[in-house]
Amino acid sequence: MNTNEMTTNGNISTGGKSAGARLGLLALFCCAFVAAFLPVITGLVQAWSGSEDYSHGFLIAPLSAYILWQKREVFSRPGSAGSLGGLALVVLSLAVYLFAHVAGIATLAALSMVAFLWGTVVYLFGFRVYCQALFPLMLLLFMIPIPAQIYAALTIPLQLIVSKLAVGLASATGIPVYREGNVIHLAQGTFEVVQACSGLRSIMALLTIGAVLGYFSLTSNFLRAILFATGIPIAVAVNILRVFVLIVAFHYLNIDLAKGTAHTVLGLALFVVSFGLFLLIRKGLSLCDR
Repeated sequence: MNTNEMTTNGNISTGGKSAGARLGLLALFCCAFVAAFLPVITGLVQAWSGSEDYSHGFLIAPLSAYILWQKREVFSRPGSAGSLGGLALVVLSLAVYLFAHVAGIATLAALSMVAFLWGTVVYLFGFRVYCQALFPLMLLLFMIPIPAQIYAALTIPLQLIVSKLAVGLASATGIPVYREGNVIHLAQGTFEVVQACSGLRSIMALLTIGAVLGYFSLTSNFLRAILFATGIPIAVAVNILRVFVLIVAFHYLNIDLAKGTAHTVLGLALFVVSFGLFLLIRKGLSLCDR
């Protein structure tokens, strides 16, 4: 049978295709990827370097590539069958990218870039290999910044939740404080819970950590999902603690931890606390991962 002949299930038989031929196709797709999506890659790098909210994006592609390298034997396994469905996804992703580029929709352009990679894997190696490499391929979504409209819609309620609970905690300890929206008033001055303190930045970082930590340390997908989801309450709780510490330090010590080096140190300390909570939860879940 000809090595390019389609099988009865719609796949392309690649069992007899030489490694050189497959490598040549892969190189062709890589060149097409760089030629088409270089503006998207440049835009993502600018977004990562220009905002602390998305600086973790620099780690996503290398981490995904490392995990894929660990699974290299899956891609080199003889007898795998590529699928024309992957080629259809490649063509569709290019069409969507063209529309996104003309319309100036950066998020859609980035999504089409990831879809192009998914389609390439399916076309060259098949759905079975794609499923085995699903995690590192899906992980690429974490490097795409949230659209500004969605970001604003999420941060506003988070700002109010963090402000309300932090003020409630401070009032319970006897500190005279009151709140107007996301503005906190003390006798010594006024704080505003800005977008950076809403917790969304921490949520994105901790969801990424939760996904990676769960993948490497747990075997149950259900337990991995639980660990992943805990990133949201941990991030919100830690940001409530951050605002509460700001109030306490300003009220009792007359120290403003909302600016400069002190604010950076506080943020790093609370991130360590967040990571520690993640490790504790992971340890608890690992007891059920039998």
